Amino acid sequence: MPIIATQGLTMRFPRVTALDDLSVAVEPGVVGLVGANGAGKSTLIKILLGLLPPSAGTASVLGLDIAAEGARIREVVGFMPEYDCLPPDVSATEFVVHMARMGGLPPSAARERAADTLRHVGLYEERYRPIGGYSTGMRQRVKLAQALVHDPRLVFLDEPTNGLDPAGRDEMLDLIRRIGAEFGISVLVTSHLLGELERVCDHVVIIDGGKLLRSQAVAAYTEASGVLTVEVDEGGDRLGRLLREQGAAVREEGRLLVVDIAGEPTYDLVRDGVADLGLRLIRMEQRRHHIEEIFQDGPGATAARAPAEAVSAPRPGVPGTGPEGAPR
Repeated sequence: MPIIATQGLTMRFPRVTALDDLSVAVEPGVVGLVGANGAGKSTLIKILLGLLPPSAGTASVLGLDIAAEGARIREVVGFMPEYDCLPPDVSATEFVVHMARMGGLPPSAARERAADTLRHVGLYEERYRPIGGYSTGMRQRVKLAQALVHDPRLVFLDEPTNGLDPAGRDEMLDLIRRIGAEFGISVLVTSHLLGELERVCDHVVIIDGGKLLRSQAVAAYTEASGVLTVEVDEGGDRLGRLLREQGAAVREEGRLLVVDIAGEPTYDLVRDGVADLGLRLIRMEQRRHHIEEIFQDGPGATAARAPAEAVSAPRPGVPGTGPEGAPR
């Protein structure tokens, strides 16, 4: 059963349409909801929580109808909002215990569960200090803890890495990965940072201007492309000229040569060219697509790439070939 399903979901405000005939079904797992700021992500979450009635269409969360069972949805779903909502004059322990009680746990179970959840998100002795003195990273962890404390079946995380430095983002993404992998809780996480979602999500839903642009497994977005990325220590210009003379389609990207794969002989051309010129090969990798290409190239880009991908399987036995781990 899908954890989330929408049919013709539309949300109109006086001057803007936030969601426009959105129909999508999302299976259990860690799911990324991608879109630019203002694309309708936060509006969709409010509708799914039963906090905002849509202008048209229907939706369900964990099989529960948003129009009739909003209160029940909020009992079984956790929510980490994007905005700052924490009281500055209470400790993280007090706040999370309170949220556990609001979720229906009795006092002793609420205290025990709050302590376990705060330790899970990485707050130890700090959890007894007033929240007003917390850093941005600590406040984000408190918001995550209160979303998890009542043991929900699904959590909505709205821009959970906002305001965090690179180390803090990595730690938050690791926590999100663990929620899905170790605790079996489904996650819907929103972000406009596409590389982050590639790292942690099983599936990504992309909306643009309130419309569904794509809903697909991450593995399908990031499948191998039809090009090789080649880097040599020196002499890349000479290698490029040699490959072009032999009929290869080559372009330069800084220190890298990007070579279109025209079947298995392309690997031999690169290998033999490096050897003939006496160059030092640093890497030869098959480039992988990234999610942002959908926004750069438009909805038809993937279909246009399909013929090239048909010949893009890694060649067995060729050292140095494989997926490219480009930094995001």
